[in-house]
Amino acid sequence: MRKTWLIVKREYLTGVRTKAFIISTILVPALGAGFFGLIVFIVNHQASQSARIAIVDEAGGMAPTIEDGLKAKLPNGQPQLKIVQTIDRPADAAAAQDRLRAQINSGALDAYLLVPQDIKQPAQLHTHNSGNFALMGTLSAALNRALILKRLSARGIHVEDANEITGAANLEVIRVTKNGESVERGQTIGVSIALVILLYVSLVSYGILTMRSVLEEKTTRTMEVLVSSVRPFELLAGKITGVAGMAFTQLAIWGICLGALLTYGAVMSAAAGSDSPIAGIRVPASLLAYAAVFFLGGYFLYSAMFAAIGSACSSEQDAQQLQWLAMGPLVFTMCIYSLVLSDPSGKMSTILSEIPFFSPVLMPLRVSLQNPPVWQMVLAIALLLLTTVGAIYASGLIYRVGVLMYGKRPTVPEMLRWLRYS
Repeated sequence: MRKTWLIVKREYLTGVRTKAFIISTILVPALGAGFFGLIVFIVNHQASQSARIAIVDEAGGMAPTIEDGLKAKLPNGQPQLKIVQTIDRPADAAAAQDRLRAQINSGALDAYLLVPQDIKQPAQLHTHNSGNFALMGTLSAALNRALILKRLSARGIHVEDANEITGAANLEVIRVTKNGESVERGQTIGVSIALVILLYVSLVSYGILTMRSVLEEKTTRTMEVLVSSVRPFELLAGKITGVAGMAFTQLAIWGICLGALLTYGAVMSAAAGSDSPIAGIRVPASLLAYAAVFFLGGYFLYSAMFAAIGSACSSEQDAQQLQWLAMGPLVFTMCIYSLVLSDPSGKMSTILSEIPFFSPVLMPLRVSLQNPPVWQMVLAIALLLLTTVGAIYASGLIYRVGVLMYGKRPTVPEMLRWLRYS
């Protein structure tokens, strides 16, 4: 046990003192804060000048109704869209459009809207900036309103209060939990997706780090000295545990930074108004506990697999060709997580989240969306624990043979034969 502890201590101290660990520990929270600030800036930033548009109304009588529906304002109080020209039933629509296109190319006009004579045909927005989705959304809403009123008028129905008839419905989503109800503005989905990405990236990154650590000592012949004084299984356990300590140290630092960032965002959102989605973000302590349990089990499971691959290979190129054995289940998890996201309590989601190779990512995702029954959680943890123990034992057998083999790229059948060696 003392020898294993020395290996754990060595792996941990060696890992946390590297420049890569220090830089990534500092850089990731800094990039996260910068990305968060960029999102806030983009969301709050709007144009300060009104977009100048013209309307070519071949149907006739539509332009005033469209203009009346353009109520959106900029932060400075100016209208988001300004109708600078209206052409009603043009005698030569092609010539009129040619003139408007010339004005767009010269910068005198931002866009023009063509309303066809047959209102069943699609309208056309001609603009030099096809990525201005705010302009398209505002015009589309005003055009829909005008078309509704046109159709009602054609059937002899005259509406005095058009806004009351054409106003869109506001659907407010209320999430029901055992602790009560809360307004859902997308914060639950955001937390769930962030959790999936964090678990996936962490498992892959630290698993590959374990593999490279084994491979580095093997290629530098340090492994021959180590196995002369400690059993291979103790060496494997020490390496995995040491890298685990380094991983949790880094994740703890990131968690503290993330908590501080979310706290700051919640305070600023509360000061700005309670309608902000950030103000509704709540991460239950139970979710963090379950995520830690499944991450720990998943880490030891995948690290044992990556360590076995590293011990069986003699070069980085050989390891890259075999690491799909460990990465395959994780990649498949990212391909199917949307299924769990859309139906967390469905039969297929339940079955997939119980499979030990998928549960480290999928079960915390289910917990973040909808608490599964207790028996499913207990079963998933038990299966993950048993599979992890089995994987560590099998990896120890491969590790025992592979760490001293050089110059030959192993095959999967050959690695399976190593499991039978006494």
